[in-house]
Amino acid sequence: MEPITIIGAGLAGCEAAWQIAKRGGKVILYEMKPEVYSPAHRFPFFAELVCSNSFKSESIENASGVLKEEMRQLESLILKVAKETKVPAGDSLAVDREAFSKQITQILESLENVEVIRKEVSSIPQDGIAIIATGPLTSDILSKEIQKVTGSRHLFFYDAISPIVTADSIHFEKAFKSSRYGKGGEDYINCPMDEEEYAQFVEALNQAERAPVQTFEKRFLFEGCLPIEEMAERGKETLAYGPLKPVGLIDPKTGKQPFAVVQLRQEDRFETLFNLVGFQTRLKHNEQKRVFRMIPGLEKAEFVRLGSIHRNTFIDSPRLLGESLQLKPHPKLFFAGQITGVEGYMESTAMGLLSGINAHRYANGIPTLVPPPTTAMGALVHYLTHSLTVPFQPMNINFGLFPPLSGKGKGRGKRLLLAKRALREMEEWKKRSEE
Repeated sequence: MEPITIIGAGLAGCEAAWQIAKRGGKVILYEMKPEVYSPAHRFPFFAELVCSNSFKSESIENASGVLKEEMRQLESLILKVAKETKVPAGDSLAVDREAFSKQITQILESLENVEVIRKEVSSIPQDGIAIIATGPLTSDILSKEIQKVTGSRHLFFYDAISPIVTADSIHFEKAFKSSRYGKGGEDYINCPMDEEEYAQFVEALNQAERAPVQTFEKRFLFEGCLPIEEMAERGKETLAYGPLKPVGLIDPKTGKQPFAVVQLRQEDRFETLFNLVGFQTRLKHNEQKRVFRMIPGLEKAEFVRLGSIHRNTFIDSPRLLGESLQLKPHPKLFFAGQITGVEGYMESTAMGLLSGINAHRYANGIPTLVPPPTTAMGALVHYLTHSLTVPFQPMNINFGLFPPLSGKGKGRGKRLLLAKRALREMEEWKKRSEE
Protein backbone atom coordinates (compact mmCIF):
# COMPACT_ATOMS: atom_id res chain seq x y z
CA MET A 1 0.00 0.00 0.00
CA GLU A 2 1.27 3.47 -0.90
CA PRO A 3 1.74 5.83 2.07
CA ILE A 4 -1.15 8.12 2.95
CA THR A 5 -0.10 11.77 3.11
CA ILE A 6 -1.38 13.84 6.04
CA ILE A 7 -0.93 17.60 5.95
CA GLY A 8 -0.92 19.08 9.45
CA ALA A 9 0.13 17.52 12.77
CA GLY A 10 -2.53 19.11 14.93
CA LEU A 11 -5.03 17.07 16.93
CA ALA A 12 -6.87 15.74 13.86
CA GLY A 13 -3.77 15.01 11.79
CA CYS A 14 -2.07 13.19 14.66
CA GLU A 15 -5.16 11.10 15.38
CA ALA A 16 -5.56 10.23 11.69
CA ALA A 17 -1.90 9.18 11.51
CA TRP A 18 -2.29 6.98 14.59
CA GLN A 19 -5.44 5.26 13.31
CA ILE A 20 -3.77 4.46 9.99
CA ALA A 21 -0.48 3.35 11.54
CA LYS A 22 -2.04 1.05 14.12
CA ARG A 23 -3.87 -0.70 11.27
CA GLY A 24 -0.55 -1.33 9.55
CA GLY A 25 -0.74 1.50 7.03
CA LYS A 26 2.12 3.82 6.11
CA VAL A 27 1.89 7.56 6.71
CA ILE A 28 3.81 10.62 5.58
CA LEU A 29 2.98 13.33 8.12
CA TYR A 30 3.80 16.93 7.17
CA GLU A 31 4.17 19.61 9.85
CA MET A 32 5.37 23.13 9.00
CA LYS A 33 6.71 23.89 12.51
CA PRO A 34 9.43 24.84 13.37
CA GLU A 35 10.16 26.05 9.82
CA VAL A 36 7.02 28.22 9.84
CA TYR A 37 4.72 29.20 12.72
CA SER A 38 1.15 30.47 12.50
CA PRO A 39 0.39 33.66 14.49
CA ALA A 40 -1.10 31.54 17.29
CA HIS A 41 1.44 28.74 17.68
CA ARG A 42 4.52 28.88 19.91
CA PHE A 43 6.04 25.40 20.32
CA PRO A 44 7.56 22.92 17.82
CA PHE A 45 5.54 19.96 19.14
CA PHE A 46 2.57 18.24 17.50
CA ALA A 47 -1.04 18.72 18.68
CA GLU A 48 -0.32 22.11 20.26
CA LEU A 49 -3.31 23.46 22.21
CA VAL A 50 -3.65 27.10 21.21
CA CYS A 51 -6.49 28.17 23.49
CA SER A 52 -7.75 26.37 26.59
CA ASN A 53 -6.09 23.28 28.05
CA SER A 54 -9.50 21.71 28.72
CA PHE A 55 -11.20 18.99 26.67
CA LYS A 56 -14.48 19.62 28.55
CA SER A 57 -16.60 17.21 30.57
CA GLU A 58 -15.99 13.47 30.86
CA SER A 59 -19.52 12.77 32.13
CA ILE A 60 -21.82 10.98 29.69
CA GLU A 61 -24.60 13.29 30.88
CA ASN A 62 -22.81 15.76 28.61
CA ALA A 63 -22.54 15.17 24.84
CA SER A 64 -18.80 15.87 24.96
CA GLY A 65 -18.46 13.06 27.50
CA VAL A 66 -20.29 10.68 25.17
CA LEU A 67 -17.94 11.65 22.34
CA LYS A 68 -14.92 10.90 24.53
CA GLU A 69 -16.30 7.50 25.51
CA GLU A 70 -16.84 6.63 21.84
CA MET A 71 -13.28 7.71 21.09
CA ARG A 72 -12.01 5.55 23.95
CA GLN A 73 -13.81 2.58 22.39
CA LEU A 74 -11.99 3.32 19.13
CA GLU A 75 -8.59 3.60 20.88
CA SER A 76 -7.96 7.29 20.28
CA LEU A 77 -4.33 8.32 20.80
CA ILE A 78 -5.24 11.91 21.67
CA LEU A 79 -7.66 10.81 24.37
CA LYS A 80 -5.22 8.24 25.79
CA VAL A 81 -2.41 10.79 26.13
CA ALA A 82 -4.82 13.41 27.49
CA LYS A 83 -5.70 11.05 30.33
CA GLU A 84 -2.02 10.33 30.98
CA THR A 85 -1.15 14.05 31.20
CA LYS A 86 -4.31 15.27 32.94
CA VAL A 87 -4.37 17.94 35.64
CA PRO A 88 -7.13 18.45 38.26
CA ALA A 89 -10.22 20.10 36.72
CA GLY A 90 -13.33 18.68 38.41
CA ASP A 91 -15.33 16.49 36.02
CA SER A 92 -13.55 18.03 33.02
CA LEU A 93 -10.53 16.55 31.28
CA ALA A 94 -7.75 19.16 31.35
CA VAL A 95 -4.10 18.54 30.50
CA ASP A 96 -0.60 19.83 31.06
CA ARG A 97 -0.45 21.24 27.55
CA GLU A 98 3.33 20.99 27.05
CA ALA A 99 3.58 17.44 28.43
CA PHE A 100 0.58 16.45 26.30
CA SER A 101 2.04 17.79 23.04
CA LYS A 102 5.52 16.41 23.75
CA GLN A 103 4.17 12.92 24.38
CA ILE A 104 2.05 12.92 21.20
CA THR A 105 5.13 14.01 19.24
CA GLN A 106 7.36 11.35 20.76
CA ILE A 107 4.87 8.55 20.11
CA LEU A 108 4.30 9.40 16.44
CA GLU A 109 7.97 10.07 15.71
CA SER A 110 8.84 6.66 17.18
CA LEU A 111 6.53 4.70 14.85
CA GLU A 112 8.34 2.90 12.02
CA ASN A 113 5.48 3.32 9.57
CA VAL A 114 5.10 7.10 10.16
CA GLU A 115 7.53 9.35 8.30
CA VAL A 116 7.54 12.91 9.65
CA ILE A 117 8.54 15.73 7.29
CA ARG A 118 8.88 19.15 8.88
CA LYS A 119 8.27 21.61 6.06
CA GLU A 120 5.45 23.81 4.85
CA VAL A 121 3.26 22.22 2.19
CA SER A 122 2.49 24.62 -0.64
CA SER A 123 0.43 22.34 -2.89
CA ILE A 124 -2.04 19.49 -2.51
CA PRO A 125 -0.68 16.11 -3.67
CA GLN A 126 -1.99 15.16 -7.11
CA ASP A 127 -1.23 11.45 -6.74
CA GLY A 128 -2.15 9.11 -3.94
CA ILE A 129 -4.45 9.51 -0.97
CA ALA A 130 -4.14 12.59 1.23
CA ILE A 131 -5.80 14.00 4.35
CA ILE A 132 -5.91 17.77 4.81
CA ALA A 133 -5.91 18.55 8.53
CA THR A 134 -4.45 22.05 8.54
CA GLY A 135 -6.84 23.56 11.06
CA PRO A 136 -8.46 26.97 11.54
CA LEU A 137 -5.24 28.90 10.84
CA THR A 138 -4.40 27.25 7.52
CA SER A 139 -1.61 29.17 5.77
CA ASP A 140 -2.48 31.60 2.99
CA ILE A 141 -0.55 29.60 0.39
CA LEU A 142 -2.34 26.33 1.19
CA SER A 143 -5.70 28.11 1.47
CA LYS A 144 -5.30 29.17 -2.15
CA GLU A 145 -4.61 25.56 -3.13
CA ILE A 146 -7.72 24.40 -1.25
CA GLN A 147 -9.73 27.07 -3.06
CA LYS A 148 -8.59 25.62 -6.38
CA VAL A 149 -9.97 22.16 -5.60
CA THR A 150 -13.11 23.27 -3.72
CA GLY A 151 -14.03 26.50 -5.50
CA SER A 152 -13.58 29.94 -3.92
CA ARG A 153 -17.24 30.09 -2.82
CA HIS A 154 -16.75 27.04 -0.63
CA LEU A 155 -13.89 28.17 1.61
CA PHE A 156 -14.51 30.52 4.53
CA PHE A 157 -11.98 32.53 6.54
CA TYR A 158 -13.95 33.51 9.62
CA ASP A 159 -17.08 32.27 11.29
CA ALA A 160 -19.95 34.39 12.52
CA ILE A 161 -21.93 32.12 14.78
CA SER A 162 -25.33 32.83 16.28
CA PRO A 163 -26.42 31.08 19.49
CA ILE A 164 -28.54 27.92 19.24
CA VAL A 165 -31.22 26.88 21.73
CA THR A 166 -33.23 23.69 22.15
CA ALA A 167 -36.81 23.80 20.90
CA ASP A 168 -38.25 22.33 24.09
CA SER A 169 -36.75 25.16 26.19
CA ILE A 170 -38.67 27.88 24.29
CA HIS A 171 -41.74 29.27 26.09
CA PHE A 172 -44.58 29.26 23.54
CA GLU A 173 -46.93 31.17 25.81
CA LYS A 174 -44.95 34.17 24.57
CA ALA A 175 -43.34 33.00 21.31
CA PHE A 176 -45.28 32.14 18.14
CA LYS A 177 -44.58 30.43 14.81
CA SER A 178 -44.94 32.36 11.57
CA SER A 179 -43.14 33.62 8.47
CA ARG A 180 -43.23 37.26 7.38
CA TYR A 181 -46.46 38.09 5.60
CA GLY A 182 -47.48 34.45 6.03
CA LYS A 183 -45.14 33.35 3.24
CA GLY A 184 -43.66 29.88 3.68
CA GLY A 185 -45.80 28.62 6.54
CA GLU A 186 -44.68 28.50 10.17
CA ASP A 187 -40.98 28.45 9.33
CA TYR A 188 -39.75 30.75 12.11
CA ILE A 189 -40.25 31.00 15.84
CA ASN A 190 -40.88 34.64 16.74
CA CYS A 191 -40.27 36.25 20.12
CA PRO A 192 -42.14 39.60 20.21
CA MET A 193 -40.99 42.61 22.24
CA ASP A 194 -42.88 45.73 23.26
CA GLU A 195 -41.09 49.07 23.29
CA GLU A 196 -40.05 48.85 26.94
CA GLU A 197 -38.72 45.28 26.60
CA TYR A 198 -36.79 46.32 23.50
CA ALA A 199 -35.23 49.36 25.22
CA GLN A 200 -34.12 47.24 28.19
CA PHE A 201 -32.65 44.63 25.86
CA VAL A 202 -30.64 47.21 23.88
CA GLU A 203 -29.35 48.77 27.10
CA ALA A 204 -28.25 45.34 28.38
CA LEU A 205 -26.44 44.66 25.09
CA ASN A 206 -24.58 47.96 25.33
CA GLN A 207 -23.46 47.27 28.90
CA ALA A 208 -22.57 43.58 28.49
CA GLU A 209 -18.96 42.45 28.80
CA ARG A 210 -17.25 41.40 25.58
CA ALA A 211 -14.64 38.76 24.88
CA PRO A 212 -11.18 40.12 24.00
CA VAL A 213 -10.11 40.05 20.36
CA GLN A 214 -7.09 37.83 19.72
CA THR A 215 -4.08 39.58 18.19
CA PHE A 216 -4.18 37.40 15.07
CA GLU A 217 -7.88 38.26 14.52
CA LYS A 218 -7.64 42.07 14.66
CA ARG A 219 -7.17 42.51 10.90
CA PHE A 220 -10.52 40.90 10.15
CA LEU A 221 -13.47 43.14 9.33
CA PHE A 222 -16.97 42.12 10.27
CA GLU A 223 -19.03 44.81 8.53
CA GLY A 224 -20.69 42.14 6.42
CA CYS A 225 -21.72 40.23 9.52
CA LEU A 226 -21.58 42.76 12.36
CA PRO A 227 -21.86 41.61 15.99
CA ILE A 228 -25.30 42.40 17.35
CA GLU A 229 -23.84 44.44 20.23
CA GLU A 230 -21.99 46.67 17.75
CA MET A 231 -25.21 47.23 15.81
CA ALA A 232 -26.90 48.21 19.08
CA GLU A 233 -24.20 50.85 19.67
CA ARG A 234 -25.08 52.60 16.42
CA GLY A 235 -28.40 53.83 17.74
CA LYS A 236 -31.36 52.83 19.89
CA GLU A 237 -33.51 51.80 16.93
CA THR A 238 -30.82 50.22 14.73
CA LEU A 239 -31.81 46.68 15.71
CA ALA A 240 -35.53 47.41 15.28
CA TYR A 241 -34.78 48.30 11.65
CA GLY A 242 -32.29 45.45 11.27
CA PRO A 243 -32.37 41.85 12.55
CA LEU A 244 -35.23 42.61 15.00
CA LYS A 245 -37.50 44.30 12.47
CA PRO A 246 -41.16 43.31 13.04
CA VAL A 247 -42.57 44.01 9.56
CA GLY A 248 -44.90 41.35 8.19
CA LEU A 249 -45.42 39.66 11.57
CA ILE A 250 -48.57 39.75 13.67
CA ASP A 251 -48.57 38.52 17.26
CA PRO A 252 -51.64 36.22 17.49
CA LYS A 253 -52.06 37.11 21.18
CA THR A 254 -52.49 40.85 20.51
CA GLY A 255 -53.53 40.86 16.86
CA LYS A 256 -50.94 43.60 16.29
CA GLN A 257 -47.44 44.00 14.91
CA PRO A 258 -44.92 43.98 17.79
CA PHE A 259 -42.43 46.80 18.32
CA ALA A 260 -39.57 44.35 17.63
CA VAL A 261 -39.20 40.61 17.01
CA VAL A 262 -36.35 38.18 17.59
CA GLN A 263 -36.61 35.36 15.04
CA LEU A 264 -35.34 31.81 15.50
CA ARG A 265 -34.70 29.56 12.51
CA GLN A 266 -34.70 25.77 12.38
CA GLU A 267 -31.17 24.37 12.55
CA ASP A 268 -31.71 20.63 12.05
CA ARG A 269 -34.06 18.19 10.33
CA PHE A 270 -35.40 16.93 13.64
CA GLU A 271 -36.69 20.41 14.67
CA THR A 272 -34.88 20.13 18.00
CA LEU A 273 -32.51 23.09 17.51
CA PHE A 274 -33.16 26.72 16.55
CA ASN A 275 -30.66 29.54 16.00
CA LEU A 276 -31.19 33.21 16.86
CA VAL A 277 -31.19 34.90 13.46
CA GLY A 278 -28.61 37.68 13.14
CA PHE A 279 -27.24 37.24 16.67
CA GLN A 280 -23.56 36.71 15.87
CA THR A 281 -21.75 38.18 18.85
CA ARG A 282 -18.51 38.72 20.75
CA LEU A 283 -20.16 38.85 24.17
CA LYS A 284 -18.64 36.62 26.85
CA HIS A 285 -20.52 33.35 27.23
CA ASN A 286 -22.11 34.10 30.62
CA GLU A 287 -23.18 37.51 29.33
CA GLN A 288 -24.83 35.93 26.30
CA LYS A 289 -26.93 33.70 28.52
CA ARG A 290 -27.88 36.59 30.81
CA VAL A 291 -28.78 39.08 28.07
CA PHE A 292 -30.43 36.70 25.60
CA ARG A 293 -32.64 35.23 28.33
CA MET A 294 -34.20 38.70 28.55
CA ILE A 295 -35.89 37.92 25.21
CA PRO A 296 -39.57 37.04 25.78
CA GLY A 297 -39.96 33.28 25.39
CA LEU A 298 -36.27 32.55 26.02
CA GLU A 299 -36.24 33.13 29.79
CA LYS A 300 -35.32 29.48 30.39
CA ALA A 301 -33.56 28.82 27.09
CA GLU A 302 -31.07 25.95 26.98
CA PHE A 303 -28.10 27.06 24.89
CA VAL A 304 -26.32 24.23 23.06
CA ARG A 305 -24.02 26.64 21.23
CA LEU A 306 -23.13 30.22 22.07
CA GLY A 307 -22.32 32.93 19.58
CA SER A 308 -18.89 33.93 18.34
CA ILE A 309 -16.97 35.64 15.58
CA HIS A 310 -13.38 34.58 15.05
CA ARG A 311 -10.69 33.65 12.56
CA ASN A 312 -11.44 30.19 11.24
CA THR A 313 -10.61 28.55 7.93
CA PHE A 314 -13.20 25.92 7.08
CA ILE A 315 -14.83 24.43 4.01
CA ASP A 316 -18.49 24.30 2.98
CA SER A 317 -18.77 20.66 4.03
CA PRO A 318 -22.47 20.04 3.18
CA ARG A 319 -21.73 20.92 -0.43
CA LEU A 320 -18.27 19.35 -0.63
CA LEU A 321 -17.90 16.28 1.57
CA GLY A 322 -19.40 12.83 1.57
CA GLU A 323 -20.09 11.17 4.92
CA SER A 324 -16.72 9.40 4.75
CA LEU A 325 -15.12 12.91 4.81
CA GLN A 326 -13.94 12.53 1.21
CA LEU A 327 -14.12 15.44 -1.20
CA LYS A 328 -16.95 14.53 -3.57
CA PRO A 329 -15.18 15.46 -6.84
CA HIS A 330 -11.82 14.02 -5.65
CA PRO A 331 -12.38 10.91 -3.48
CA LYS A 332 -8.65 10.46 -2.86
CA LEU A 333 -8.70 13.70 -0.87
CA PHE A 334 -10.01 13.58 2.72
CA PHE A 335 -10.53 16.45 5.14
CA ALA A 336 -10.21 16.22 8.92
CA GLY A 337 -10.47 18.40 11.99
CA GLN A 338 -11.70 21.93 12.42
CA ILE A 339 -11.34 22.72 8.71
CA THR A 340 -14.39 20.46 8.15
CA GLY A 341 -16.56 22.77 10.27
CA VAL A 342 -16.52 21.21 13.71
CA GLU A 343 -15.79 23.29 16.82
CA GLY A 344 -13.73 22.00 19.71
CA TYR A 345 -10.65 19.92 20.45
CA MET A 346 -12.39 16.56 20.78
CA GLU A 347 -14.69 17.22 17.84
CA SER A 348 -11.65 17.97 15.65
CA THR A 349 -9.87 14.86 16.92
CA ALA A 350 -12.94 12.71 16.24
CA MET A 351 -13.03 13.82 12.60
CA GLY A 352 -9.33 12.96 12.35
CA LEU A 353 -10.07 9.53 13.79
CA LEU A 354 -12.82 8.84 11.24
CA SER A 355 -10.87 10.21 8.28
CA GLY A 356 -7.91 8.03 9.28
CA ILE A 357 -10.06 4.89 9.46
CA ASN A 358 -11.74 5.63 6.14
CA ALA A 359 -8.57 6.69 4.31
CA HIS A 360 -6.98 3.37 5.31
CA ARG A 361 -10.06 1.41 4.20
CA TYR A 362 -10.21 3.30 0.90
CA ALA A 363 -6.51 2.67 0.27
CA ASN A 364 -7.11 -1.06 0.72
CA GLY A 365 -10.19 -1.21 -1.50
CA ILE A 366 -12.54 -1.72 1.46
CA PRO A 367 -15.85 0.23 1.56
CA THR A 368 -15.75 3.23 3.88
CA LEU A 369 -17.91 3.22 7.01
CA VAL A 370 -19.70 5.97 8.93
CA PRO A 371 -21.13 5.62 12.45
CA PRO A 372 -24.92 5.99 12.67
CA PRO A 373 -26.24 9.50 13.50
CA THR A 374 -27.44 8.16 16.86
CA THR A 375 -23.78 8.17 17.97
CA ALA A 376 -21.89 11.37 18.83
CA MET A 377 -19.43 10.90 15.96
CA GLY A 378 -22.18 10.03 13.52
CA ALA A 379 -24.25 13.03 14.65
CA LEU A 380 -21.32 15.35 13.95
CA VAL A 381 -20.72 13.83 10.51
CA HIS A 382 -24.44 14.09 9.74
CA TYR A 383 -24.40 17.78 10.65
CA LEU A 384 -21.30 18.42 8.54
CA THR A 385 -22.71 16.73 5.46
CA HIS A 386 -26.43 17.54 5.76
CA SER A 387 -26.63 20.91 7.55
CA LEU A 388 -29.51 23.11 6.42
CA THR A 389 -27.77 26.32 7.49
CA VAL A 390 -26.76 28.64 4.63
CA PRO A 391 -24.07 29.83 4.80
CA PHE A 392 -22.76 26.79 6.63
CA GLN A 393 -21.39 27.49 10.12
CA PRO A 394 -19.30 25.35 12.49
CA MET A 395 -20.81 23.27 15.30
CA ASN A 396 -19.70 21.58 18.50
CA ILE A 397 -21.13 18.29 19.75
CA ASN A 398 -24.42 18.60 21.64
CA PHE A 399 -27.41 16.37 22.31
CA GLY A 400 -29.55 18.47 19.98
CA LEU A 401 -27.70 16.92 17.02
CA PHE A 402 -28.84 13.41 17.97
CA PRO A 403 -32.05 11.98 16.46
CA PRO A 404 -34.77 12.37 19.12
CA LEU A 405 -35.91 9.47 21.26
CA SER A 406 -39.34 7.98 20.61
CA GLY A 407 -40.45 8.90 24.15
CA LYS A 408 -40.82 12.35 25.66
CA GLY A 409 -38.03 12.29 28.23
CA LYS A 410 -36.55 15.51 29.59
CA GLY A 411 -33.44 16.75 31.32
CA ARG A 412 -30.97 14.32 32.88
CA GLY A 413 -33.05 11.23 32.11
CA LYS A 414 -33.29 12.10 28.43
CA ARG A 415 -29.55 12.80 28.19
CA LEU A 416 -28.67 9.47 29.79
CA LEU A 417 -30.96 7.58 27.40
CA LEU A 418 -29.36 9.33 24.41
CA ALA A 419 -25.90 8.57 25.80
CA LYS A 420 -26.60 4.88 26.40
CA ARG A 421 -28.10 4.48 22.93
CA ALA A 422 -25.04 6.17 21.39
CA LEU A 423 -22.51 4.01 23.23
CA ARG A 424 -24.42 0.81 22.50
CA GLU A 425 -24.55 1.60 18.79
CA MET A 426 -20.92 2.69 18.67
CA GLU A 427 -19.92 -0.65 20.15
CA GLU A 428 -21.81 -2.41 17.35
CA TRP A 429 -20.28 -0.11 14.73
CA LYS A 430 -16.77 -0.80 16.03
CA LYS A 431 -17.33 -4.54 15.51
CA ARG A 432 -18.42 -3.93 11.91
CA SER A 433 -15.42 -1.67 11.27
CA GLU A 434 -13.04 -4.44 12.35
CA GLU A 435 -14.55 -7.14 10.12
